[in-house]
Amino acid sequence: MTDCRTCSLTASLASQPLRERIAVDAHWRVAHVTTTSLPGWLVLLPLRHVTAVADLTPGEAAALGTWQVRVSRALHEVTGCVKTYVVQFAEAPGFGHVHFHIVPRGSDISGEEIGPRIFSRLGVAESSRVSTAVMDSIAEELATVLA
Repeated sequence: MTDCRTCSLTASLASQPLRERIAVDAHWRVAHVTTTSLPGWLVLLPLRHVTAVADLTPGEAAALGTWQVRVSRALHEVTGCVKTYVVQFAEAPGFGHVHFHIVPRGSDISGEEIGPRIFSRLGVAESSRVSTAVMDSIAEELATVLA
């Protein structure tokens, strides 16, 4: 699937930085979002190309809830967030592959960013993005917690 960014990254997963493969099993992988200003904004992605939640296999579906809870707990431990948001749209161009945003909501998030407005922290200018060094540090901590 050359037109699917997720599949392209998954196809070369072994050569990708840890932030793209924080945790991986037979069905799912966890990655840090690279276009956000919020440290710890993760996505949970199925390894196979699928564009609708209804099309998940029984194995993918069975692991989904466990992954969402494990990743949320790991984010609490690593970032100290007060809760996590779990969201799935898969509508942006190039990102039709099913993926679940798992977003750490810290106590420092402004009222204008609570709930779905947190997406104002996604797709930000490069100068506002979480640095590679910070993403890599978070990825290392999360990989240890999720191992």
